[in-house]
Amino acid sequence: MTNKRTHYYTIVFLSSVLTLGITYPCLGKPAASIKSSVNRDERANSGKEKLIIPYAFPSDSLGTTVGVGGMMKGYHQDQLLIAGTVFGSNEDAKGFIGAFWDYRIPGTERLYFSMLGGISNFPNQRAYTELPRRPSGSRPAPPGSNDSDKDDYVEENGDDNWLEIKLEYVLPIGSMQHSSIAEYYLKNGILQSGATGGDAWNPLTSGISVAMFGFKGRYQSYKSDELTYDADTTPFRVGFLYNNTDFPTNPSRGSSQYIAFTQDFSKDSDASDWSFIEFEASKYIDLGASESSRQRVLALNFWTGTSPSWSEETDENGDRFVSKNPPFFEGSRLGGFYRMRAYPNNRFNDRSVIYTTAEYRHTLKWNPAEGVNWLNWLQLDWFQVVAFAEGGRVAGDYDLGELFSDWKYDGGVGLRAMTAGAVVRLDVAASEEGVSMWAMFGHPF
Repeated sequence: MTNKRTHYYTIVFLSSVLTLGITYPCLGKPAASIKSSVNRDERANSGKEKLIIPYAFPSDSLGTTVGVGGMMKGYHQDQLLIAGTVFGSNEDAKGFIGAFWDYRIPGTERLYFSMLGGISNFPNQRAYTELPRRPSGSRPAPPGSNDSDKDDYVEENGDDNWLEIKLEYVLPIGSMQHSSIAEYYLKNGILQSGATGGDAWNPLTSGISVAMFGFKGRYQSYKSDELTYDADTTPFRVGFLYNNTDFPTNPSRGSSQYIAFTQDFSKDSDASDWSFIEFEASKYIDLGASESSRQRVLALNFWTGTSPSWSEETDENGDRFVSKNPPFFEGSRLGGFYRMRAYPNNRFNDRSVIYTTAEYRHTLKWNPAEGVNWLNWLQLDWFQVVAFAEGGRVAGDYDLGELFSDWKYDGGVGLRAMTAGAVVRLDVAASEEGVSMWAMFGHPF
């Protein structure tokens, strides 16, 4: 039997996830995505979902923060998702973030346009970096490298402004031979029909293939009485995603693969003329239902990448430094919402990276909001408990001997929910450097 306290914590959890999930640019999941509409049995023949939540929460980096966030999907176009938030804090953190995903360009059947952007200022913004950057083998180890000290960072008041634009084309093969939009039908948040993959691996007959071209501009600054550090970058990216899972929002079986190349052509910034290539693969194994669960899934993920442009030079004093390298918030980086969740954002960053993780996802039969009329607006279908472990490292070269040695590890638990046809999550992870908690939209992979 549920009570008001349980309902209160449910709302707090969803408010925090909605807020923090919208307020940060995507840093982990593939930039290419599946275009879909979700039809819930509980809202038959609607296809439209919306959610608006005011919020307030304490934070070491932001102070006591208040704001309002919202999302809506299925309005104007079935697959179109619109979201945004505005927030402020008692320590002068403030920001606005807005986005829309998957707007089908008029006159086309398979071409989609998305745009995400934000303007924010934070009182305690952290950067694991230095200018100029020394090579990874230097002593002491440069900030952000695999051997670096956890307290070697810059933390000052600063701005974080960004804009991301992308075009995506859904290929007329596999499950999308006759349509570019997948239609999934759910009951109690579990897929009933409309699976687009999960069985045979063959891009010509199963799954969804998406080609992507995008641009992302981002500017960060760190300002104090003693120093001003600015980093900006304007890279272009091309990518290809093959998703052969049954239901990409909450996969129970199948796999996905993603490859991308990023190039920054700018010549007038500290982070200029750099490139990055990456590959990611995920696998999902359906373990079936149990006495306490509607669904049990073992999820596996692997990611690797390197910067071909990265080079080392010597200045007039004989000191070595790195040039044509991505900024610390791009390229090969670990820590934050998606990868190595026990560590701060971009805690590790270098030329190359390797990362792997495993998650056990247990979708509960018990739903504390079920049958509670005044919570119907949450459109909450299920809660999911998760256990996960992660490992990986960054390195100065793409050397497998080095990349598979001296790994960083962490592990944790998560609480996730299906609300309004979307997954939201709260993950807590621990490592030798401490404990971190993250709230975000969607599974990490």
